[in-house]
Amino acid sequence: MRTRLQTLGIVLAVIGLFFVAGAGVAYSQIQDGYGSLQTFSEAQNVELSYDEDGALVDRGSTEGAQAILTLLTDDWGFPADMAELDPADPLVNTDTEYMFQMATVGYHILNGTQTIVLDETVEYDGETFEAGTYDFAIDGRYWTDFDREHPLEGPAREMAWSGTAHGLFGELGVGTVTHSALQLGLGVTALLAGLGATFLLAGAGMVWAARGREDLDAIDIETERETVSV
Repeated sequence: MRTRLQTLGIVLAVIGLFFVAGAGVAYSQIQDGYGSLQTFSEAQNVELSYDEDGALVDRGSTEGAQAILTLLTDDWGFPADMAELDPADPLVNTDTEYMFQMATVGYHILNGTQTIVLDETVEYDGETFEAGTYDFAIDGRYWTDFDREHPLEGPAREMAWSGTAHGLFGELGVGTVTHSALQLGLGVTALLAGLGATFLLAGAGMVWAARGREDLDAIDIETERETVSV
């Protein structure tokens, strides 16, 4: 029985070592990923703006930054980590910072105005649009919210949600997903390390318990011999 217990303990300890080793390899890969993301962020050199009090600002306004945060957290439902918005480290290199930058682009598009020039009078859906210049408010419209056939909405859509805007969304989205995936990887790595340590501790404990039982049996046998001799 003691031999079986020791064998099982050794097997558990070996399994634990494999888990710990796997966690170490995973951690190394994740750190490489963080290093790559940091290098990518430094190459882009995009920074958030803060005032002298350390408050986040957009175009010099704390109210503007708060409106962007509201869009990000309330309208888009993103769980922003405010600790990542650090005035001592304004470089955009975390998922919250990437998403804030994306929300900044989106906020100014959604609340912007586009100038549309009609070269000739156009009739659409029973309405007449005279030739001339129009200031068209986007008024919170996303790409799919426009009437593409409308003489004002159609051109405004292409101007507001341009290829550049979509490209920025895509690029910032990659940064967000990359950082989130690295954080998830750290969590999985910690889980693997904890599981490995548990197996290792359990295995060592079983070996120790088996040896302790062996010593106790030896003492019992010696005690019986002394009793018989008396």
